[in-house]
Amino acid sequence: MALIACFAAGNGWGFYGHRMINRLAVFTLPQQLLGFYKKHIEFVTEHAPDADRRRYGDPEEACRHYIDLDVYEKCAPVDTVPKFWKDAVAKYSEDTLKAYGIVPWHIQVMKYRLTQAFKDKDVNRILRASADIGHYIADAHVPLHATQNYNGQMTNQHGIHAFWESRLPELFAGEYDFFVGRATYIDDVLAAAWQASESSFAAKDSVLNFERQLSKQFSPDNKYTYEQKGQTQVRAFSRAYSAAYHDMLPGQVERRMRASVWLVGSVWYTAWVDAGQPDLGEMTNESKPMTDDERKQLIEENKKLTEQKMIGRQED
Repeated sequence: MALIACFAAGNGWGFYGHRMINRLAVFTLPQQLLGFYKKHIEFVTEHAPDADRRRYGDPEEACRHYIDLDVYEKCAPVDTVPKFWKDAVAKYSEDTLKAYGIVPWHIQVMKYRLTQAFKDKDVNRILRASADIGHYIADAHVPLHATQNYNGQMTNQHGIHAFWESRLPELFAGEYDFFVGRATYIDDVLAAAWQASESSFAAKDSVLNFERQLSKQFSPDNKYTYEQKGQTQVRAFSRAYSAAYHDMLPGQVERRMRASVWLVGSVWYTAWVDAGQPDLGEMTNESKPMTDDERKQLIEENKKLTEQKMIGRQED
């Protein structure tokens, strides 16, 4: 049996968190959308991690998951970065923006794609865009997706990325209250995406500072443990250390997950409204089965996921 000294993969909220957020977002929807998304709930759940899988093969993918706001500002509020893409490109250049992340702008792009898919009544595109939007919105709510010190690599806190966004939800999300109310129409999706990223930026100092303080109180033997993951044992933060850290961040992870769930549902709803509220009852066809080429691509992506490193920043 293999024994690996590593941490749980730090892709967004981890596969577990991303799937949970997309699934719960379905139940925020008003009646006109609820039936359609409940019918396809397994799709938007299981395909929630697809955007992370693409990071192993597409060099353009990584920058869509984060924005290093501390490149531009020392602390919140972020008021020097133009919120509109063309203005930001004019000020910083597209290469610079992509180097430090573009998640708020990409959420807006994906909302437009979902709107068009609704207009075209294309079930496959609706579901794929919905799954991806859920992923990017959830990532925007992660504090470590708003800083250059995304994995504590600048402060000798390697592994904190997966610790906050994967380990803590896996251990404690069962205790969270995910009744977030109904999704509502959002007048300005770009502004909402920016608000999510700026709120993450405002929270990143507590995420880093509290863990650094806590680490001084635990010996390595008490801080880490080994747990079974399939056929492999992996090094993870111990349950005692995780609980202590979770208590130091009172409700923070829960609040960020709740905000993600609500915004995902609201952006899905907004795209449908902006598409003219098409009759979803007419979209009776199931999502199309994968073609042979799509199936081969998925197999290749999964192979890269297990055998290769993701392209761009490493977050585990």
